[in-house]
Amino acid sequence: MFTNFLAYKLERKGGKLVEIDRWFPSSKLCSNCFYQMGEMPLDVREWTCPHCGTYHDRDGNAAINIRAEGIRMLLAEGSAVSAVGGEVRPKMGRKSHLWHSPMSTEAHTVPSGQCG
Repeated sequence: MFTNFLAYKLERKGGKLVEIDRWFPSSKLCSNCFYQMGEMPLDVREWTCPHCGTYHDRDGNAAINIRAEGIRMLLAEGSAVSAVGGEVRPKMGRKSHLWHSPMSTEAHTVPSGQCG
């Protein structure tokens, strides 16, 4: 359900959701030389590639590989790809027509004996 919502929102903005294969070896594929490690238990959080010697943080390496695979998939189907981030704030949507006046956040004090 979340991916449907995400795909819908991206489509409205001219984007596209790319889903990579569930079994893509993102965390055990060297993002430098593409050497694929064999079995790697989940408790191994850091590793060094035996082929090129690059040190990897498992999660950081996986993020690099997932991004690269998504871009590769888009290019394979002929979609234009922008690797540079764009505007974050939406350009469409509901705008508030209300004007808010600034409020004082200071507490007003009442001299003692003058309450009530």
